Amino acid sequence: MTVSLCLLTWNELAGCKHDVPLIDRSRFDEIYCIDGGSTDGTVEYLESQGIRVCPQTARGLNQACKDGCDNCHSDAFVFFHPKGTIPVEDTYKFRPLFEQGYEFVVASRMMRESENEEDGRLFKPRKWFVLGLALAAKLLFKKEGNTVWDSLHGFRGMTVSAFKSLGISDMSPSIDIEMVCRSYKFKVPRVEFPTKESPRLAGETHFKAFATGKKLLRYLFWEIRRG
Repeated sequence: MTVSLCLLTWNELAGCKHDVPLIDRSRFDEIYCIDGGSTDGTVEYLESQGIRVCPQTARGLNQACKDGCDNCHSDAFVFFHPKGTIPVEDTYKFRPLFEQGYEFVVASRMMRESENEEDGRLFKPRKWFVLGLALAAKLLFKKEGNTVWDSLHGFRGMTVSAFKSLGISDMSPSIDIEMVCRSYKFKVPRVEFPTKESPRLAGETHFKAFATGKKLLRYLFWEIRRG
């Protein structure tokens, strides 16, 4: 089993400068990046670190992940957003799970041993939405196997063959929940492990909560009709 680390970036220079030096490159057979059009020096920094950077071929998070799969030279890949929010050493936890036979692995912020950046708050709208979406996907599509409760965490990995079998749509930014729903439909062996999330080091999220939420719900209804 060979495993690649695929960085997904769009103006994440601060996060890259924090995360990239911490990566033990011996843990991966390949490290590369799909960049969505950074203008802050992200591309130049990664190339200076000897990391292959592939420009995204079209707009949207779904396309970024499709490009990540297409540019992978290993049996499996791990998508990692270098924002300084997740312990870099958690990227090493995927390979043993792939070797156990799982083809879809998610680093979860929703498990008992995990941490979500909203966990210290009384009101947790983002966390509740993620769990609600996960429950809907489970009830609608799951027939067997483990449940994925962190339905919207982009820190995840999959075998190349499994990803290609899903038929991912262009309904960006549906990719995270779509991988979950399609893995249920296609009975892809799946598992979660806990991770700890902290606030990003710099910049703001590219996905505003309300607008993104509407798009994800629209995707879910479309997936029901998709068959």
